[in-house]
Amino acid sequence: MGTRIATVVVGAGLLAAACGTSNPSHPRSEPAYATTLRPVLTEVMRDNVIPGAVVLVRSPKLGDWTESFGTGTLDRNDPIGVDDHFRIGSNTKTMTVTVILQLVQQGRLRLDDPVANYVPDVPGGDRITVAQLAEMRSGLYNYSDDLGLSTALDADPQRVWTPQQLLAIAFAHPVDFQPGERFEYSNTNTILLGLIIEKLTGESIADIFRAGIDEPLGLRHTSFPAPTDNSIPQPHPRGYAFGTYVSTIATIATFALPPDQQAAARAGTVKPADRTDDNPSWTWTAGAGISTVGDLATYVKALVGGGLLDAKTQQLRMDSVRPIDPAAPDNAGYGLGLVRFGKHLYGHDGQLPGYMTFMGYDPATDLTIVIATNLATVPSGEGSALTLLKAVLPVFYPGDAVPGGDPAVEPAPAPTR
Repeated sequence: MGTRIATVVVGAGLLAAACGTSNPSHPRSEPAYATTLRPVLTEVMRDNVIPGAVVLVRSPKLGDWTESFGTGTLDRNDPIGVDDHFRIGSNTKTMTVTVILQLVQQGRLRLDDPVANYVPDVPGGDRITVAQLAEMRSGLYNYSDDLGLSTALDADPQRVWTPQQLLAIAFAHPVDFQPGERFEYSNTNTILLGLIIEKLTGESIADIFRAGIDEPLGLRHTSFPAPTDNSIPQPHPRGYAFGTYVSTIATIATFALPPDQQAAARAGTVKPADRTDDNPSWTWTAGAGISTVGDLATYVKALVGGGLLDAKTQQLRMDSVRPIDPAAPDNAGYGLGLVRFGKHLYGHDGQLPGYMTFMGYDPATDLTIVIATNLATVPSGEGSALTLLKAVLPVFYPGDAVPGGDPAVEPAPAPTR
């Protein structure tokens, strides 16, 4: 997939009159912003046919709020729970790079090491550094843009893929540019980082994530499945996506449905497909993780504010974030497995066919926002969690223009956002 960055302009107009409520039994002591947001989110979900969502906000100044909306099963009254599990897509990338930085701390590799030191036969691997993989500046072709991969996924969505098969797809294509020349989001980079981790540790990614991230932070509902495991821990909603893999991943010009299908989707006559049981092994360390909004809230605060790395390495990570587009420095930035959304929030988002999650933390105000949905993209092609984020942000950042989404994919989705 190419780099497609959208700037999401949010303003007070999004907080205009709305109707309906998702939880009439909400506590009277809830923060004032929850009363404002509830009908807005309900309306946005209805207008964009998002079946279900969980929204979490933690703010020492304004109060904490977590609420579920909608249904976990299309066309049924099946309320989502606030503790439901979701596939988290490219939020997994932040975990992969966190472990890489932990290995740097331990002196087991350096960020300026060439990838050829660890993985053979990478095109230009003697000139691509570990840091360039983590910062999406390697120039390696993104294997998930390959038409053959999407065709194979449509034919057999439960197929088990190995990292070596994914890299073979990537390396069959010419490189896109020379290492360090520019930013370009590529899942190939994070697959290589996963192989480096396993080579240096001799352990599985699941065990390394558990020991280096989950256990230190007390994340009891976060997991990384084996390649043969296409299940999601209970409880979880069903996950949905419009279109096929070919139409929504390999066709990179747009992920929006044709205008007539958009209208039909909003009218309910075109339904999204159930992608709950698709095997995520084709995303591996770029996107196969599973978590809950509560765990993601704890995690993103440590990811941005510190708690998984020593102070020096944490500062190195924060300082690595630089504008994706140098001509627009206030828009999205990317660094060592970390996105800056506009001026305030740091974190990432993630999308697989079936689910989308966003996690952001503002270190200046200690504000955390996490959104999880059971629809990949809305009919217009925008990521579903980002559609809801646009309704949430005006309460906390009135009038700001905030870049939307995983910088590889907005306004359209890609495989492991």
